[in-house]
Amino acid sequence: MSGPDCDVLIVGAGPTGISLALVAAQYGASVIVCEKEADIYPLPRAAHIDHEVMRIFQSVGAADQIAATCRTTSHYDFLTSDGQILLQFEGSDQLGPGGWSGANMIHQPSLERALRDRLPNCNSVELRSLWAFTGYEESGESVSARFEAPDGQRTVTARFLVGADGTRSPVRTAAGIELDDLQFDEPWLVIDMVVQDAERLPKVNLQICDPARPTTCVLMGEGRHRWEFMLLPGETPEQVLDDAFIEGLLKPWNVDGAATLERKAVYRFNARVAKAWKKGRVLLAGDAAHQTPPFAGQGMCAGARDAANLGWKLGMVASGTTNETLLDTYQLERDPHARATIQMAMMMGRTVCITDPAAAAERDRQMLAARAAGQSPDGRTDYPDIGTGLLLDGSAGAGTYFPQFLSADGSSRLDDSLGPGAWLIGDGTFPSVPGLQAVSLNSGKLDRYSNEIRKWLERHNTEAVLVRPDRYVFGTGTSDDLIRAWKDAIA
Repeated sequence: MSGPDCDVLIVGAGPTGISLALVAAQYGASVIVCEKEADIYPLPRAAHIDHEVMRIFQSVGAADQIAATCRTTSHYDFLTSDGQILLQFEGSDQLGPGGWSGANMIHQPSLERALRDRLPNCNSVELRSLWAFTGYEESGESVSARFEAPDGQRTVTARFLVGADGTRSPVRTAAGIELDDLQFDEPWLVIDMVVQDAERLPKVNLQICDPARPTTCVLMGEGRHRWEFMLLPGETPEQVLDDAFIEGLLKPWNVDGAATLERKAVYRFNARVAKAWKKGRVLLAGDAAHQTPPFAGQGMCAGARDAANLGWKLGMVASGTTNETLLDTYQLERDPHARATIQMAMMMGRTVCITDPAAAAERDRQMLAARAAGQSPDGRTDYPDIGTGLLLDGSAGAGTYFPQFLSADGSSRLDDSLGPGAWLIGDGTFPSVPGLQAVSLNSGKLDRYSNEIRKWLERHNTEAVLVRPDRYVFGTGTSDDLIRAWKDAIA
């Protein structure tokens, strides 16, 4: 009897699906990606990725191509209707712990093209376009998924099926997985403009907390700018999508001659999380698993983090390095992180989306007073660590994000020097361990980064650190203890 067609079948070839395919293949899985559309959606959607996500894209060889199409900005300001600063998130253009700029404003079609451009270099990934998922059956150690393809009905068998197929997710529906509604629902008009004269447009990202019309204005990649306008009670999508209505909304921004309309759409900004991210041999990733309001810029970021977390685990399971129980750590680790970033976005959204003038005035009074007293939560946005999962519990730094250090002249990055896989780093001489790259700081291989790594080890009062393939810290301690614990964890 023949085996499955592939180890991992992914439905959806957006950024999450392609990233997941590339990471899973890097760690030993054969992958088929099925996508209902013929090609990449040609208009902008997501606007932002952070330093950690750029590092994920770096791991699959796409970061430099993506970075060439990005723009950065120094800060992200929440303003009153008369321009006073309520909140200011700074450092967006400075290097984050991931070794890239803290905030990178993107052009999604260009980003997706950069990811797909990596596929020809990956023989174990196949992309099938115009394949629409219609259902699946699970039997024993495989899943059989059905598709409407250009040549009729087709079936693909795989060890695992992943739905990376968006907010409405036919895979999630077929699996009978329910969503946990976190109670955020606001309709907004999204306007994307192609820029002819950037000097006439804002240089920083803005949230205008005006009760008369809450408004977002942000940079995009590839010579574009975005405005978002909250729909007011009684307004309909048909009304606000009218070109004359849009012209009136943009008039105060003086964009005539500086930018031209590329795209207009009405979205409902929601907050939802799947109650199960894994059901049998079916898993969810990206918008299929969680949906967030856009105020923190974490929609695409969350999907990329799913791909980084799940990809190496699927690859190691497929290659026989570990058993399938490793996949049970996926939701355990990612769900709390996703919920925390969604809650942050909801907090930002509820700050912005106040249309009652009295309530907005009281918000302004409280936030301005807090800022004047030095009690405002200004600063750079930090994202949560992994609290539980595949970690060496009780060891210093377990579950934290391990930084990507750069050489003193900025010409090289740690990940490019070490490559994929788990790392054991510290002083001393390490034994050879299959599937684990053990690198001594005395070997000379890490001379360009050794000072910063030693500072990290000193802060955690440890002689060695074991870093997981997704660059979160498995644990710290002696090299012998770490090797033993890692072997036990992935046995």
